[in-house]
Amino acid sequence: MTTQTRTPRTARIRTLAVTALATTAAAAGALTLTSTSAQAAEIKQTAPTVKTAPTSGNLDGWIKESLAIMKAKGIPGSYEGLHRNIMRESGGNPNAENGWDSNAQKGTPSKGLLQVIQPTFNAYHVAGTAHDLTDPVANITAAANYAASRYGSIDNVNSAY
Repeated sequence: MTTQTRTPRTARIRTLAVTALATTAAAAGALTLTSTSAQAAEIKQTAPTVKTAPTSGNLDGWIKESLAIMKAKGIPGSYEGLHRNIMRESGGNPNAENGWDSNAQKGTPSKGLLQVIQPTFNAYHVAGTAHDLTDPVANITAAANYAASRYGSIDNVNSAY
């Protein structure tokens, strides 16, 4: 081949390579932004029912208030452990309610920031907090108390518990 035929051919190969990379990057980006129908079904099945969140308070404040009570009562746990589990369980909505799992089917749905059922809340309620399962601080503190009893700390919980 002559130099004249190699140059256009090399340029064409480079253009095709760049186009292929751009197309691949766009496809990869689209995959990360969209979910498959199987992922969508999984999200629907595991997502708790969402009710309107209260107008006062915030997640950061609830966690910090709960941590102060936990410290005073000797219940282990960290901000990171609480936050991680809250985001997985309820997305930070204190009024989240699971209406589909086995507990709900038995008439005892999981509720609140850390998706606690009423009997567990009653057994692990911490004095000094509200006697309301969906009260953010009471829910966090009771769940952390339960997790400490069962797993050593809420920090050791990395899935539904």
